[in-house]
Amino acid sequence: MIALAGALVVGLSLGLLGSGGSILTVPVLHYLLGQGEQQAIGGSLLVVGLIASAAAVPHALARQVHWRNVIWFGLPGMAGAWFGASLSPCVPGVLQLAGFVVAMLVAAWKMLTARPVAARPGAPAARRSAVIAGGFGVGALSGLVGVGGGFLIVPALVLLAGVPLLQAVGTSLAVIAINALTGFARYVAVLGAQGVGLDWATLMFVAGVGVVGSQFGHRIGRRLPQPLVRRIFGGTLVVIAAAMTADLAGRL
Repeated sequence: MIALAGALVVGLSLGLLGSGGSILTVPVLHYLLGQGEQQAIGGSLLVVGLIASAAAVPHALARQVHWRNVIWFGLPGMAGAWFGASLSPCVPGVLQLAGFVVAMLVAAWKMLTARPVAARPGAPAARRSAVIAGGFGVGALSGLVGVGGGFLIVPALVLLAGVPLLQAVGTSLAVIAINALTGFARYVAVLGAQGVGLDWATLMFVAGVGVVGSQFGHRIGRRLPQPLVRRIFGGTLVVIAAAMTADLAGRL
């Protein structure tokens, strides 16, 4: 039941904010469902990819996805995700989780200190290279430690590509989906080479529950004050990061 609640929160986060799903998926799979570090990271990419795909649909139907920036940000992100997942066998699982905790704290900081951002008109070619580089970097982070990177994608789309905030959320979901599924495709081969299997039934169950949560999150997202949602989510991340840090410290 706790894992079920966690899966719902993952979906709610993606539906509400366009980010945060994988930040919660790895702890759900690793700590609540007892999966190994790399199993949880690889599995989270599938779960988040499926949830983000479903969550992007209502945004796409409402024309709130900027497809040109899905290409500019997403294609380098796919390459980065493949690269990051390929590096994963060289990094011990404990260190991957430590990197995950750092990403979680950065996300919490962004959520707790975020101010409303206004889109910059246009997307000059001078900033296009920054969008491409940002896409690759987020993708690499996604593939290596299992984070979707929405907490970085949304502000990057707004500030670098000039995408309006509401449209940036939908665009972020599309980018997260292709990054996560690309990283997962590589992870399957990486884990297979190590003789590590995936619990497909559990992953599909968590993804299914998360999809339901994402649709609900999208519906209520327009009714709740975003600053309040961000503060609650940021505080939750701090608590989870602190618990994970204590656990990792006990292993070292």
